[in-house]
Amino acid sequence: MTPAMQLLLHRLDVSNALVGTLLVSVPAAIGLIVVPIVGYRSDRHRGRWGRRIPYLAAPIPATFVAMAGLALSPELGRWIHHLLGVWSPGERPCMLAALAASWALFEVCTSICNSVFLSLITDVVPGEVIGRFFALFRMVSLGAGMIFFYGLFGSVERHYVGVFLGIGVIYCVGFTAMCLKVKEGIYPPLPEGAAGSGHGTSAGRFLAAAKTYCRDCFRLPYHRWVFLSFALASMSFVALNSFYVLYAKSLGMSMATLGKYGAAQLLLSLIQAYPVGWLADRYHPLRLTIICLGLLAASMVTAFFTVHDAATFGIALVVCGSLTGSWLTSSASLPAVLFPKHNFAALNSARLTTSSVGTLVAGPVCGWTLDLVHRDYRYIFLWGCAFVVLSFAATLAVYRRFARYGGPRHYLAPE
Repeated sequence: MTPAMQLLLHRLDVSNALVGTLLVSVPAAIGLIVVPIVGYRSDRHRGRWGRRIPYLAAPIPATFVAMAGLALSPELGRWIHHLLGVWSPGERPCMLAALAASWALFEVCTSICNSVFLSLITDVVPGEVIGRFFALFRMVSLGAGMIFFYGLFGSVERHYVGVFLGIGVIYCVGFTAMCLKVKEGIYPPLPEGAAGSGHGTSAGRFLAAAKTYCRDCFRLPYHRWVFLSFALASMSFVALNSFYVLYAKSLGMSMATLGKYGAAQLLLSLIQAYPVGWLADRYHPLRLTIICLGLLAASMVTAFFTVHDAATFGIALVVCGSLTGSWLTSSASLPAVLFPKHNFAALNSARLTTSSVGTLVAGPVCGWTLDLVHRDYRYIFLWGCAFVVLSFAATLAVYRRFARYGGPRHYLAPE
C-alpha cells in the first residue's frame, strides 16, 4: 500500500514533510491510540468465537470502504470541491483531504487487525515451530508482493482505481476466510479483578484500566528494552519505505523498472525466508535478529557511499530490502518467544505503541531533513544505518537480560 500511496501523493505534488506525515506519522498516531485499547481488551475478552477472532472480523467491512475511498479519492475530492462551492479551499486540497481521510480509516482497521493477528498466531501455533510458521507466512505475502511489483506496479499510476479495489477485495476475502476457518482454543477464566474495571464513572474505569495496562507492560526494564529495540528498527525503515519511490523518480527510473527491482528483492526475501525461520527455531530468533541487524547496518552505510545512479540504486534497494526481510523474518517470532502468553496482546500492543511513538516523530523529521538537503535522497540510507546501529545496541541489551532469565535453553518469561 505504501508504494502506491507514494505515487498518489506524487500526483498531487506534496512536500516530503507531508509525505512523511501521512505515510508514517498518521499511522503511528492511530496505532498509539487504537493498539493499546484493542490489545488490553482482547486479552480480557471471553466469547463463543474466542478472544481474538471478534477483533479481527469487526474491521473487515470498514477496510473495504477505506480501500474504495483511496481508489476514488480524486473523484471524491472533486465532488467535495463542487459541493462546497465558494467555501471550497480548492480542488487539490479537497482531493488530498479525501485521500488522507480514507488512508486514516484504512490505518485504523489495519492497526486493529495487525495487532490482534500476531496474538492469534501466538495462541494457536506451537512454540516449537513458530519461527518456521512465520517464515511460511512471509513467503506467501512475499509471493503476493512479487506479483504486485512485477505485474502491476508499473501501471498503478494509470489504473490505480482497479488496483486499490482489487487489493481491498483480496484483503477482505482473505481475512473473512481466516476468521471462519481458524478455531481458537479454550482460555482459562480471568482471575477476579483482572479486568481492572475500577468503580464509578466511565472515566474512573478507564483510568483504572490504563493504570493496570501501564503497570503490566512497562514495569520491567527487560520489556522496555525489547520495546526500544523494535522501535529503533522501525524508525530506521521510515526513510527507505517512505521515499524510495520518489528517489527512483529523481534518478529517472521508470516505475516498471522499479517494480522489477522490487520483485527481485521480494524473490530473494522469499528464498531466504524458510531457512531464516528454521535458523530462528534452531538457534533462537534473538541471536539471529542481532546478526541480521549487523548485516543490515553494513549494507546501508555501503549504499550511502556507492549509490550514484539508477542502476546502483536498484542494486542497493535489492540488497538492503533483502536484509530488511531477513530481520523481519527473524524477529517476527520474538514477541511470541519473549512475552508470557496470558497477557501477550497487551505486551505486544505496548511494543507496537512504542514503535508508533518513534515513527510518529521520525516520519515528518525525515521528510523535513530531505527537504533541507534539497531532496538528496541518498541520505535515506544514512538515516537507516544510524537507527539500525542503535537498534543493534538495544537488542544486545535485551540479550544480556534474556540470558539472566534462563537463556535459550531454560528461558522463563518474566511477568
